[in-house]
Amino acid sequence: MTIYNKKGKPDGKQVYTVSNVSKNGGNTTATVNTEMFSEKGKSIAKGLSEIACSGGVMMVDMKMKLPQMQQEQFSKADVKADKIYIEYPANMKAGDKLKDATLDMTIDNSGMKQNVNMVTSDRTVAGKETVTTSAGTWDCFKITYKSKITIKTMGIGMPFNIEGTEWFAPGFGIVKTDSKHGGTAITAIK
Repeated sequence: MTIYNKKGKPDGKQVYTVSNVSKNGGNTTATVNTEMFSEKGKSIAKGLSEIACSGGVMMVDMKMKLPQMQQEQFSKADVKADKIYIEYPANMKAGDKLKDATLDMTIDNSGMKQNVNMVTSDRTVAGKETVTTSAGTWDCFKITYKSKITIKTMGIGMPFNIEGTEWFAPGFGIVKTDSKHGGTAITAIK
């Protein structure tokens, strides 16, 4: 997935590797290893997340939704967070309001302790669109949302607000994202 800055220029990439896919009854889970690279190809952050499908609902680990800046900032820290999923129901349609999700994390960055709270809300299915990238073409649901990220250091909170759009392809996942801060797009599948 190529990461774009707010001017639309490539600013790095995020590589996802899916492993440990397991099925139990009607539930499927998979481990997703992520690695973020700078524009020059230097590895700057790694992570481990999970995606699950149950009862026609795709559930994505909220840690995967953290913006690039926060992923880089916490890459070398000891991060603790509960598994919180953001849901994408299979039967969504234009006009649907999707569930909100809240992620709370504690971070120990070489003795500097921080708390991060990310609330993703006002998720609305704006319609269906076809998205084409260098990796292919997908029929997607266009979903608008708001995220508020508050990072507290020594009790002082710094909020960061995002109003964004993502394009979700059923059975695949997020194909593209966009906000005034930048965006992402799937540009290769191997």
